[in-house]
Amino acid sequence: MGEGVDFREYLDAQMDLREPDPHTYSPLVLAYLGDAAYELIIRTILVEQCNCPVNKLNRRASALAKASAQSDMIEKLLPLLTQEETQVYKRGRNAKSATKAKNADVLDYRRATGFEALMGYLYLKKDMVRMIDLIRAALADMPKDGDPHNRRSREAGAKTRSKDEIRRTDD
Repeated sequence: MGEGVDFREYLDAQMDLREPDPHTYSPLVLAYLGDAAYELIIRTILVEQCNCPVNKLNRRASALAKASAQSDMIEKLLPLLTQEETQVYKRGRNAKSATKAKNADVLDYRRATGFEALMGYLYLKKDMVRMIDLIRAALADMPKDGDPHNRRSREAGAKTRSKDEIRRTDD
């Protein structure tokens, strides 16, 4: 895969995958995929931010991937979500899971499942810009020791999008 090639388009073409319709997947399948997509984004940010020992990277990633952190993130994001995104989140939050919350209360676990369902939905829609904008907005007020959106993106001159730019209206 050369530079400038879209990951999802290349994956779909090389593996002969059909164009997915995110609306046809159960919320738990969306959460399953969203968990992986979110984790990859978080790990990428952390590695690019700090070339440090793996155990330190893992602690930081785990802190951002645990149910309570994702629950806090989705609470910050709710005012920014479109009506469709809110419906996807609620479907994920209300889904009946066969697994129980480990090291998390039930409410945080359910909200985190909704958050992951939203990430999976955006991934299947191939709307990585929206996914990254929402993750960035959710991480904006994180403490410095766990904040993967810090000096590196600012030094690189990355375009910073305001909450108004992140907020979308349904078309």
